[in-house]
Amino acid sequence: MSILPGCLGAIAGAQTDAGGGRSGNGALSWMNVRDSAGVNVSNYVFVSDPGDALFHLKETGLATVINLEFAGWMVIVITGIWLIGYVLSFQWLNLFAAPLRLFARVLTGELTLPVMLIAAATIGAFCVAWFVLRGHHTKATLQIVTMLAVALLGPMFLADPLSEVLAPDGWLGQGRDLGLSIAAGLNGDQNPDSARLVTTMQTELADNFARKPLQVWNFGHEIDDEPACRTVWNAGMRGGAGDSVPAGIQGCGDKDAYNALRHPDAEQIGAGLLVLLAGTLLLAFAAVLAVKIVRSALDSVYQGLVSIIGFAAGGFVYGPSQTLLVRSVVHTFFAAARMATEVVFLGMYVLFLSDLFRQARGQVMTVFVIGAIVEVVAISQLKRLTASFERGNDWVANRFAAGIQSGARGGGSAVGMGTVGARRHGLGVLGTLAAASTISSSPITEWLMNKTRTPLRPDAPAEKRSLRAQWEMWGRSGYGGANGWQVQNVLHRQIYADAAREGALAAGGIDTATGAAAGIQHAVDAGAGIGDLNAALQGAGFTDLALIRRAVSSWGIVAGNADDFVLSDKRLGHTVAAMQRVQNTANRLVRSGSRFKRGDADDVAADLATLQAAAYRFRRANEGGVTLDSGVPGGPQSDFVEAYMDDPSQTRLSALAKLANEDALDDDELLVAADLLAAGVNSTDARRMWAWVGNEHAKRVYDSVSALLADPADPQRMRDARRVLAAAQATDRWAPSRMNSPWKQLAPPGNNDPAGDWALMNQVAMRVRG
Repeated sequence: MSILPGCLGAIAGAQTDAGGGRSGNGALSWMNVRDSAGVNVSNYVFVSDPGDALFHLKETGLATVINLEFAGWMVIVITGIWLIGYVLSFQWLNLFAAPLRLFARVLTGELTLPVMLIAAATIGAFCVAWFVLRGHHTKATLQIVTMLAVALLGPMFLADPLSEVLAPDGWLGQGRDLGLSIAAGLNGDQNPDSARLVTTMQTELADNFARKPLQVWNFGHEIDDEPACRTVWNAGMRGGAGDSVPAGIQGCGDKDAYNALRHPDAEQIGAGLLVLLAGTLLLAFAAVLAVKIVRSALDSVYQGLVSIIGFAAGGFVYGPSQTLLVRSVVHTFFAAARMATEVVFLGMYVLFLSDLFRQARGQVMTVFVIGAIVEVVAISQLKRLTASFERGNDWVANRFAAGIQSGARGGGSAVGMGTVGARRHGLGVLGTLAAASTISSSPITEWLMNKTRTPLRPDAPAEKRSLRAQWEMWGRSGYGGANGWQVQNVLHRQIYADAAREGALAAGGIDTATGAAAGIQHAVDAGAGIGDLNAALQGAGFTDLALIRRAVSSWGIVAGNADDFVLSDKRLGHTVAAMQRVQNTANRLVRSGSRFKRGDADDVAADLATLQAAAYRFRRANEGGVTLDSGVPGGPQSDFVEAYMDDPSQTRLSALAKLANEDALDDDELLVAADLLAAGVNSTDARRMWAWVGNEHAKRVYDSVSALLADPADPQRMRDARRVLAAAQATDRWAPSRMNSPWKQLAPPGNNDPAGDWALMNQVAMRVRG
């Protein structure tokens, strides 16, 4: 069986062994979530038996991925089911009850001092006297009745302040029992038992959200339908290992289930995602409801604690302090009622889903989809229910407080209720601002004020003029749109950026000096000017702005200096100018001594990269392809031009030019060209040799520059590059006026057979014809 990651098994509640299962109860076993067969859900395993991992790598890999999903699914499902059952069982309240009741008694002992009671009663009596003097006899009477009621009820409440809330038969416990009874009654159970019902709900949740989905996920269907397979699965899960499940499944006759565990596939990964997401969503809503139940219960406890202050002193004093007492008592009751309603809601939700699973008869995925729809409706209804309780809470508290303060009718808003209404229903200032914003954004206001979009803004007239100008420009036919003139005007930016990226990646890469120079060279080849290079490099992905600035500056300086090197080939002139620039900046760096700055080294690096790009352009225009001596090595033609390249001589170059033009040679020229004349070299051969000289110059220039960039700290390499460029410059200058320079000479075809596989040009022919 597949070897599953032990850490994932530990997360899910047990360790994974080499048999695809887990031994013993793990980290989640303490939650004690059990299914209808009594199996602890933390013992569940995803069963797979792909065979020897070395010979079934695909199945083993799929099983590992599935168990990654399974580990997370187990944590979520077990925690969600446990939380729902734990909240409904009210075991958590038993933990809080004793400390909270003790705290309430201590707080009561600190507040119920004789001095405080006498002071509060004195203030209340003063209010009564004031009402009598002002002629408000009804208010005075109500105040006396209220003080007597507080004096009578206070000792009973303060004897054990939270007993009515936290006692087993208190408001919260009765509310829980009432909620569960109503939920069970709506589901058809006429004689519900709270403890049994909670256990039943948790068991059904375990079956519906853990047992059945896991079987469908693992085997493609529920194997519980076959009693023998159900027994095998229960035994394997109860042991927490699952080693016996594959053999048992094979023995119980479920071939489809056995094939599924023998051959895990990618569909099970997708099914796992669906089970994980859908189950999480459905359980999440129930878990949120459970948290709301706890919140409502604790809200009731909090309001009960606040009531201590009211019964101890605040209830005797007219005004906000009495309103606080009324609000706390009313809120305590409403919080308990809200908790009971939420228990009903949660119980109905869980029991309804259980009914859905029973009616679906194994169609787990269908229930998940329908349950999601039910959840959306339930969320909407729960929001309305919560809002209704909040409004009713404040309304009842306000009516009671107003009745005490203003008479039996209890009209208006009681003193002390205003801040609560503001907190709960929003601030008036915000509502005013929202109304003003709505009016300003209204098209009716726009028509009436003849302004644009936001007429009440201070700059509305200027905005109108600006928008109209833009509308007229963009609304002109052919100007805007996906292929309009404005888009066409900037399409070259994309070409330059793409060319720069291509060049940079072919050289040193993005954000390197050589990459920047190569990117510039490619962008220039695409038609970019000096003003386009910054945008081209940034569009290519360069982020080092200082490097971009140096690269563009170096290229611009060299391009400007190249105009002073008047040569027949502009590329050669550009390379010579770049070499001169490198010479100058390198000398400035090496001779700076203690005045050396980092920027000097960066400038030399940029200039070297520009030199390399210039040499590449020169070489690219003169790539070669001229065959001498019909391809025979060591012939007179090759010996002549190689001797010239090794030791350039104006006489030798002049003799070659005259042979090409069929002119008479002088004595010195006859001497150096004796071997060519003896070999019968004609004008065509001489012109081919002339073109070869240009190609060889370009090759040697590029090779020497590449060697210089490989080790710029070697001064000899700098001298070699300068010497090669000087020789090329001399050849350009020595070329006779009647003969183009070697880099402007197209070699005439020779008599030898063309080299290479020319059948490959058929591919070109197809592309040319389209």
